Amino acid sequence: MIHEECGLFGVYANGNAAATENLSQICYTGLYAVQHRGQESAGIAINSGGVITSRRDLGLIAEVFTQENLKLLGNGGAGEIGIAHVRYATTGNKRRYNAQPLVVKHIKGSLALGHNGNLTNAAALRKELELKGSIFYSSSDTEVIVHTIVRERLSVGSIEDAVDVSYSKLKGAFSLLLMSRRKLIACRDPNGFRPLCIGRLGESVVFASESCALNAVGADFIRDVEPGEIVIVSDEGIRSIKTHCGAKSSFCVFEYVYFARPDSVIDGVYVHEARVRAGEILAKEHPVDADIVIGVPDSGLDAALGYSRASGIPYDTGLIKSKYIGRTFITPSQKLREIGVRIKLNPIRSVINGKRIVIVDDSLVRGTTSRRIIELLRGAGAKEVHMRLSCPPFRHPCYFGTDIDTRENLIAYHHELYEVCDIIGADTLGYLSIEALYEITAGCNSGLCCACFSGVYPVDVSGVQLKTEFEQDIDTD
Repeated sequence: MIHEECGLFGVYANGNAAATENLSQICYTGLYAVQHRGQESAGIAINSGGVITSRRDLGLIAEVFTQENLKLLGNGGAGEIGIAHVRYATTGNKRRYNAQPLVVKHIKGSLALGHNGNLTNAAALRKELELKGSIFYSSSDTEVIVHTIVRERLSVGSIEDAVDVSYSKLKGAFSLLLMSRRKLIACRDPNGFRPLCIGRLGESVVFASESCALNAVGADFIRDVEPGEIVIVSDEGIRSIKTHCGAKSSFCVFEYVYFARPDSVIDGVYVHEARVRAGEILAKEHPVDADIVIGVPDSGLDAALGYSRASGIPYDTGLIKSKYIGRTFITPSQKLREIGVRIKLNPIRSVINGKRIVIVDDSLVRGTTSRRIIELLRGAGAKEVHMRLSCPPFRHPCYFGTDIDTRENLIAYHHELYEVCDIIGADTLGYLSIEALYEITAGCNSGLCCACFSGVYPVDVSGVQLKTEFEQDIDTD
């Protein structure tokens, strides 16, 4: 399975008494709705009267925050502006100092910043900043962004101007929430690789990586932040800087396949509907005679439903997922991932026994999880197991925030289809075509990035380091 992205949530209370008094709790609730996007660390920063207080640590949200320590943020949990972040590492290893939001004090004030994405020029930019005297405490590219903005802040009129100027230096994927003493700023890179949306909670303005987080706090979805847009919220209202808009966008298509929650709508496309359409097309591209269709919880379920509808093969629940274990990709070794699958999933023998099974999952990366699932199904008495994947084969690294770090870990890069089928132990194997990705996202307001499948990158990635020198130097313990 694939490593997660990061999740962002932010609120500008805007004089809304209920939001102001319960700001840390609102951030906590909104963050919970994007927990699926990052399970390594969590953090919240609250601005009360221009003073920023924060808490961030390794662990799930419920492990990092209690009702008691939420009240230590801001003024007893109250404040005017707040941002929150959950993380899974893409650049920068799993260390407490890499947890976000990052909070810094500089000569013109303080700021807090949370980042979803991955800079492709992080190593070069960090070296340039260090040669100019910048001192780094973490190994994440988020701190590179912070230093870049702070240095620009010294020579321009406002924090949003500093962000605007920084766009010329930041390359790759970045959706950001930035909080200064009086402002909340949201922005997406010109390609719009990662999601970010705007909502309203009464008079308050809310930002989130996904619309499901707006729903969680009772906010109304307004629109997505446009690729390249900088949205500034202050006591003067909402305004945008769009000098970086208009380039050809390339939103990560895997958000629709796997990352996002099915109850989210991103860039005009409902995630649940995209996944159901993927299953429907998959049934047409790779038909098979079988008795039942089952999905791998959770992100394979919608596609399995679509496969069943299009094929006429009955849909059933064949695998039960434990609610108390994270996704198997979180574990650092293949052996631990295999153990994690046993704990995480259990087949229902009465559904499986004696049946020809179509099993639908979202993706196949190393093959470890798929092989173990097929073993579980055969152990439960399945006569045949036909694996179907609702995305194309992963054959290329991702440089924009998805932890597909090297071709060495991609089974489809090293093996032909029939070989992968044999390795995982399936009777047949079928992937969704790359062309179908454009069908399942029909109506999307952005272009798509399918580079991890096609090898065609929307920006120049020559010379990009996936594990940067500064990570290797710092993370040696």
